[in-house]
Amino acid sequence: MTNLATKTPEQIEHLRTLATLQFTPELLRAALQQLSKLQGGKGLDAFERSMVEVIEAHDGEDQADFASIKEFAIEQLYQLVREAKEAPDIKHLLEDIAARRTPGRSENLETLEEQLQSGLEDSFPASDPPAVVSSTISGGKEKHKE
Repeated sequence: MTNLATKTPEQIEHLRTLATLQFTPELLRAALQQLSKLQGGKGLDAFERSMVEVIEAHDGEDQADFASIKEFAIEQLYQLVREAKEAPDIKHLLEDIAARRTPGRSENLETLEEQLQSGLEDSFPASDPPAVVSSTISGGKEKHKE
């Protein structure tokens, strides 16, 4: 194990940079997978939007190619979020059943039962074959004689 007390400030800064480059992507990946388990795609989308804003707001005018660095950072963010969305254990939000209900539909169980019974009676007997209507004329075209 390395003793940081024996390192110069420059060596410590170099080690810090290496640790950041080595472990930050994995830490972020693991955090996003945990977020996907807890909040699903909506949580990941909100995180992605907020991080893009943070990256875009960062000012690095004194650094060469900073616009390209920001572009690559956003690209990496998109990739990590996409991977988290593809995780097999992502939380899938349940569909809002109320949004699928027909407007004005009764919630009364007796009324629903009556409607079901009426629908069944209207379709009785279900074993009757459907009427078949043919629009073709057998025998083909007839030749006209003049």
